[in-house]
Amino acid sequence: MALKRVILEMGTGNDLHGGNYTKAALRAVQDAIHHSSLSMLRSLGIDSKTQMHVSVTIGVQQPDKVDIEAVRVTLPHGIATVKAVKGGLDIPDQAGGDVAIIASAAVEVRLDLP
Repeated sequence: MALKRVILEMGTGNDLHGGNYTKAALRAVQDAIHHSSLSMLRSLGIDSKTQMHVSVTIGVQQPDKVDIEAVRVTLPHGIATVKAVKGGLDIPDQAGGDVAIIASAAVEVRLDLP
């Protein structure tokens, strides 16, 4: 058997003041996972804690500033991995000397299926 993707959800999140990439990433992941229901897993008798694999990709302008462990521990189900890549947007506010961070998230769920 092989891991096959059964769910793909996307989300966006931001930190409008303070330039916190982790906060924007967390909001993007929460946006994505709140678009899905795992009723299919329950119907099939799949244990979401041990049989579900969750891969999260976060896109931000400065991926090294995302605390990926902080993102990983917020995922409610599955065996999770998180990575941050170049993406998203930084929107500077010259008048206020601040930056708005916009993060994108892709959350993939894979199951071991024939």
